Amino acid sequence: MLNALSAREELIESIHQHQITRRRFLGRSVAALGACSLVEGLAQIEAFAQEAAANNASKAVVPGRSPLKINKVETFIHRNSWVFVKISTDAGIVGWGEMLKDKSKACVAEAQETAKYLIGQDPRPITHHWQAIYRHGFYRGGPVLTAVLSGIDMALWDIKGKALGLPVCELLGGPTRNKIRIYGGRQDVIEGRCTAMKGALRADDRAAYKYVESAGYVQRAAKNFAQMREQLGPDIDIAFDFHGAVEPQTAMLLIKAIEPYQPYFVEEPVQCQNIGVMADIAKKTHLPIATGERIFTKWGFREVLEQKAATIIQPDICYAGGITELRLIAGIAETFYVPLAPHNPQGPCSLAASCHIDAAIPNFLIQEQGVRTHENLLKNPFKPEKGYLPTPTAPGLGIEIDEDKFMAQVGEPQPYQRSYDRDDGSVVDW
Repeated sequence: MLNALSAREELIESIHQHQITRRRFLGRSVAALGACSLVEGLAQIEAFAQEAAANNASKAVVPGRSPLKINKVETFIHRNSWVFVKISTDAGIVGWGEMLKDKSKACVAEAQETAKYLIGQDPRPITHHWQAIYRHGFYRGGPVLTAVLSGIDMALWDIKGKALGLPVCELLGGPTRNKIRIYGGRQDVIEGRCTAMKGALRADDRAAYKYVESAGYVQRAAKNFAQMREQLGPDIDIAFDFHGAVEPQTAMLLIKAIEPYQPYFVEEPVQCQNIGVMADIAKKTHLPIATGERIFTKWGFREVLEQKAATIIQPDICYAGGITELRLIAGIAETFYVPLAPHNPQGPCSLAASCHIDAAIPNFLIQEQGVRTHENLLKNPFKPEKGYLPTPTAPGLGIEIDEDKFMAQVGEPQPYQRSYDRDDGSVVDW
């Protein structure tokens, strides 16, 4: 009898460990004990417990849900000012991401604060972590906080893809295209690497624009663009970037002057702090207006889209909220028939993550290739062909950082570029 009671106690503990519901346990136990002897009843209950344990075990075996915990978060500043985050797990799976290159030291400091939340967490519920990082501070958003969130989000997607053996674009619903169009600079077009380019629109080597430029300046700038169009031909797409450095009065003069040559798009004709001003410019021209590299999260792009300030948006995956947020921004933009041309002046993680968004969304236009010097950080560099990159197929972000080469280039960031008017010395945008 003592052995039987001891067995019953062990059985109850086993049942508790396997999370059998109290109601099911009592129902089966009463039926078993009421129909036979104590020992026989306990044997039947034990059989039921084994059955329940097997059912629970089968439910626990979910692909990609084996134990996985973050055990290290590291940040690095590349000497080109790019900020990288490396997230390691106890299973040996590592994810890489990038943050905004401006304010690089501030990004590193904030990333280490965020690491206190991440250590010990399962990296795979990415949207949950995005919400926690974004919302668990009294002040939300801002360039530095959102940049840190963007890099971490990117690294978490890299981990999740590797854990499942799938490229990120497959986890976003699968590719909508089999290759991704890219643009570079004029030299990329001349050498046949791209069929689209972006440059500046200026009349001379002066870096700054006046509030109202002279008729001579506007005419010379338009002539320079006309000559470029003639040299490259009508089938090369030529965009130009004001970089938010032009005042509205001059921006409209320049846009009007180059309308006959049909640039691919006009990027950041003015700064983005006053969306209404950009919307006013957009209403006065038939040329596509593009903006977005200094705008972050879906909330920032909502106003741009609602006011029709741009017909092309350019979110930066290292700044606007990462892969998670860009997918949502793309969905909102689709409802306004607005395509994405993601901004990318950064390194390899930025381009790789952007390509997964480009592959997965229906309203993709073209991808900025960025600075090609980042290719020496990869074991297998990107290989564009005739202006396109192939849709990613390798797990995660699909790139492998050459850590020996990478660590040799970690160092002090480049100083921020400062610009002054050469005539009167006043501060101007660069």
